[in-house]
Amino acid sequence: MNDWQRKSPLDWETYVNKLVKVVAVEKHEYEGWVLTVDPVSATIVLATFPENEKGSVSFIMGHAVHTVEILREGDADMEQRLAAVLAPRESPAYSPEELQQRKSALKSWLETNHIPVGEQGELGRTLSVAGVLTIEPPYGPEQCSSANEIILARVQSLLQGFLQQQ
Repeated sequence: MNDWQRKSPLDWETYVNKLVKVVAVEKHEYEGWVLTVDPVSATIVLATFPENEKGSVSFIMGHAVHTVEILREGDADMEQRLAAVLAPRESPAYSPEELQQRKSALKSWLETNHIPVGEQGELGRTLSVAGVLTIEPPYGPEQCSSANEIILARVQSLLQGFLQQQ
């Protein structure tokens, strides 16, 4: 176990929202803004924002870290930019009527394609596909949930196709 891995979560927290230089095994160097540090593996999550490009996220495994040097403190603007990296994308707001219409259209389409679907929950807002996958409002691929990754990927793909037809 290296010195980095021996640190506590409170120690790691002092690096969040700061520009750092990480020296890892085989003298690899990484520079970026610390989004977070995984408390179990000590993995550092770095964000970089190259000019005229989308930001990128990289992970440096805790066991590979030799040293971490703070280069610069983050200001309020950088803190907001870093928070936006992990924040879920805004989804359009739907009225209750629009949600009901989306649910009905999706349920009808699934039934037409011989995919067993039902409603569950107190208000029947959640669609249940074959008892192994659920779709929550607003009924898009991101709202699908299943323990079976194969079924999840296939239904998400079908749902994406359905929404593109709409």
